[in-house]
Amino acid sequence: MLYPELFKSLEQVRWNMETDIPWDQFDPSKLTFEQAQTIKMNAITEWSALPATEMFLRDNRQDSDFCAFMSVWFFEEQKHSLVLMEYLRRFFPELVPTEAELDKVRFEFDPAPPLETLMLHFCGEIRLNHWYRCASEWHTEPVIKQIYKMISQDEARHGGAYLRYMKKALVEVGDLASSAFAKIGVLMASARRTEKPLHPTNLHVNQALFPNDTVQSRVPDPEWLEHWLDAQIKFDGEWEKKVVERILHNLSLLFDQTFVTVQDLNRYRKQISVRMAIA
Repeated sequence: MLYPELFKSLEQVRWNMETDIPWDQFDPSKLTFEQAQTIKMNAITEWSALPATEMFLRDNRQDSDFCAFMSVWFFEEQKHSLVLMEYLRRFFPELVPTEAELDKVRFEFDPAPPLETLMLHFCGEIRLNHWYRCASEWHTEPVIKQIYKMISQDEARHGGAYLRYMKKALVEVGDLASSAFAKIGVLMASARRTEKPLHPTNLHVNQALFPNDTVQSRVPDPEWLEHWLDAQIKFDGEWEKKVVERILHNLSLLFDQTFVTVQDLNRYRKQISVRMAIA
């Protein structure tokens, strides 16, 4: 069981919203309305950890270890939403999300294969870590720069925890897990070929609600994410390269292979498919 160890390790580095955020260093001259709006959108997006947790608990009912870990992941993700809202409450109260705006991103996700979902969220944590690091550099106000830096570090640790469960799955179900992880890895490391940012909050998850079945389609400004990435924080090709390299590096360690490119990973995925077909 991984939960006790993960709980202890994450507990040791957990930050306190009252004592670890330098609230007294706020500089109103360095916060624009445009910047504050993006903080609001990220606060609402982070709130979607609520329906994601409900999905994880439903689809992993047979795995008490992983479901127990969700108590930690859910707490920390909701704290991300809370600290961003607290920032707005203190310094830009007219943009604090309403309860109705938060409720709108809580909707049911269709059941999905647990292994693929695990890999999807592992890649999502890597991507979010880089998005928030980039956002920290873009912002000019010192308190929000520190907040984004801290929550980006949380996302990296969450990715590491998901990786531990992926390693456990390889031991327990072998090629079934390898196939799922390689397939989603190819998808999530190929973001340059897609029109929209590849992140779990930007993927369709409820067929009955299509096309309004992504988290991003249900925030007050459904187009904000692309604008935030492309025109504001400027998450360019160099940043995207870092995301892809981190995904490939971790999968290289996971599979004890060397993946320099997405094509390398795709070839490995095909090898697994052939092996499973023969078996």
